[in-house]
Amino acid sequence: MEEKSTWARLRWPIKAIIIAIPLLALGYWAFESGKFDGQSTSTSDTTAINISSNPSKQSTDDKRTFNYQPEKPVNGEYKGVIEVGASGFNSFVVNIDKQNHWEIISKDFGKSFVYEGLASTEDIRKGLKDYIGTMFDKGVKSKNIHFVISSGAQKEPKTAVIVSELKKMGFVVNLVTAEQEGKLALKCVLPPSYQDNSFVVDIGSGNTKISWVAGETKSLEAPGAKYYEKNLKDEDVYTEVKTLTAKIPAANREICFIIGGVPFELAQQTRTGEERFTVLNNPETYNTDKVKIKSGVNIYKAIKDATNCDTFVFDWDANFTIGFLLSLNK
Repeated sequence: MEEKSTWARLRWPIKAIIIAIPLLALGYWAFESGKFDGQSTSTSDTTAINISSNPSKQSTDDKRTFNYQPEKPVNGEYKGVIEVGASGFNSFVVNIDKQNHWEIISKDFGKSFVYEGLASTEDIRKGLKDYIGTMFDKGVKSKNIHFVISSGAQKEPKTAVIVSELKKMGFVVNLVTAEQEGKLALKCVLPPSYQDNSFVVDIGSGNTKISWVAGETKSLEAPGAKYYEKNLKDEDVYTEVKTLTAKIPAANREICFIIGGVPFELAQQTRTGEERFTVLNNPETYNTDKVKIKSGVNIYKAIKDATNCDTFVFDWDANFTIGFLLSLNK
């Protein structure tokens, strides 16, 4: 009589258990890995969102990115500009080519004690020489160094002392109006491919500039982040900024390119590495004890409420004075 195999001698209940074990294990693996619903159960802490010309709305918890890459200058020339602003000196060395493609070589955000009454004319002269010497060291020719007095700084009586010292040193001083400043900011900040659907905001200490392109460049002036020094109330400034911003055409409200001291402070809170562009969070998410930042956020909120714009992109390299350099590039 033929001897039965080990498997044949097993009873069916035992066989069923042996067969069921790998099937149950396979089913458990499929359930845990999300194979049954077509989704993975794994998650990440940060969601990177690429924003195109038609960005989708995202929750405020998401980390959003703006992956625009400006064209690099070809056979460019180094040019320098020093901004005398309402809160101090800023300087930039920029490589610019004949097609107005540009890139930052260096940037320095300084502080001038002249606004606090702590500086003499000699201190001012020394500070200016330091800025100029740094530009020489980076390869900027003397003829390519320019000084610009912002519209906000022109409202400071002590700015006249700086202008006087610059002229004594043989430099031409360029005064710009708020309207010109807004247009120059747009020239620097707004990528050509976004002209038809975006606008630009520059929140300075002395004033805020709002600009866009609709056939021609339009520019408006609103109170700056230090409006509290003029005893202006938050609600009044909010209403004024919101009313002005409402003039932006609906077609230009998709993306706002924003610069200025307060946006700089806000962008620092969410910047990742050395990214060129940082997408700001909603204004109500920012908490601070600094009155200037609170005032700037109030302006930011008014702009957002007026336009319902979902995407505010801060450019770490841009400044209206770079727009001034570009305007000289005939």
